[in-house]
Amino acid sequence: MVFPFKSLEDFKVEITQDHELLRSAVRDFAENILAKYVEIGEKELDIPLEVKQKAKEIGLYGLFARQDLGGQGADYLSLLTATEEMARIWPSFSTFLLINWMFIYALSRFGNEELRKKYVTPVANGDKVAAFAVTEPVAGSDVAGIKTTAKKLDSEYVINGRKIFITNGDIADYYLIAARTSPPDPKARWKGISMLVVEKDAVKPVSRIETTGLKSSHTAEILLEDVKTPAENLLGEEGNGFKYAVSSFDFARTIVASQALGIGQAALEKMINYSLQRTAFEKKLAEFQLVQTKVSESLADLEVARLITYWAGTLFKNGKENEYTVAASLAKFISTESAEKIILRAMSVYGGYGVTTSTGLERMLRDLQIMKTYEGTNDIQRISAARFLYNKFIGYKV
Repeated sequence: MVFPFKSLEDFKVEITQDHELLRSAVRDFAENILAKYVEIGEKELDIPLEVKQKAKEIGLYGLFARQDLGGQGADYLSLLTATEEMARIWPSFSTFLLINWMFIYALSRFGNEELRKKYVTPVANGDKVAAFAVTEPVAGSDVAGIKTTAKKLDSEYVINGRKIFITNGDIADYYLIAARTSPPDPKARWKGISMLVVEKDAVKPVSRIETTGLKSSHTAEILLEDVKTPAENLLGEEGNGFKYAVSSFDFARTIVASQALGIGQAALEKMINYSLQRTAFEKKLAEFQLVQTKVSESLADLEVARLITYWAGTLFKNGKENEYTVAASLAKFISTESAEKIILRAMSVYGGYGVTTSTGLERMLRDLQIMKTYEGTNDIQRISAARFLYNKFIGYKV
């Protein structure tokens, strides 16, 4: 039985040798470059320029962008494999790239060619940093509830509003801003939202927000006061911005799942390695059945999460949007929560050392709390998957 999908053909993972070659290259970058800077980066709340430069040299910024726009032209599964390897070492850095990829995706799919050439190319080259600004103090999961406005005056839009929890918000060169260009329709609140590209000189960062995890990722609140941007910086059609934002969040959702895979993989490796090093009662911890149970349960959680994540990625790659939307929601909450369980098991295997900061496990746990929240909270993903199932596959609106 394959309900709600159409056939067994929808259940496959299309990993190729090219993906494995990419994984190997990114793992080398993560272990030999990223690993050197994790401690100082998390302490100083920033990603050193040397790391960004090296990522630029190997083409990570534009991995998903078209080659004629300065990118590598890789497919969606490549983003998942690269993200998993980076998050295994430094999740904050993978988040920094994720937001740039979201910006590239939105402009590549919904923008015109002039907009792509002007803004995608510098981001894909690693010369500029992007931010995706939708969330507001009163509009998080409720994207349709945004209050920021954009009024068209002659050949430009004038934007006023405030955005919060914006990744790269205080360091971005380009911002993709969601704003209301017309009042909401009471029967369709999502209508009337548009998306516009705004350059950094017009945006005022209000404050850097201190978060429990992803310490090196810049999370900020920004203010838009009579910000002017050319009318040609409108993404797609006026009033369709809600659809563009939701599509971009869908795009990012499985990448977040792959971040969790990287963290879960790292936690499992730590658990296994420690169980082989530590002895108790004149035996290695690995010889105790309770530890073996924790390892096998963690391996099961990780591989189930990995399969559903790469399955969702294959659906996206093959253009099966309805199927992908459901799979992405499942992948997001399954992968993040599986990784959390693996970390907690690892902490218990470490015993007293499990509650110290030296193991890196507590940082993984803190980082995961944000991954369970951004790009659609896990609670929202559970609801979204069920509603999409009823609406799209059964035809009953809930």
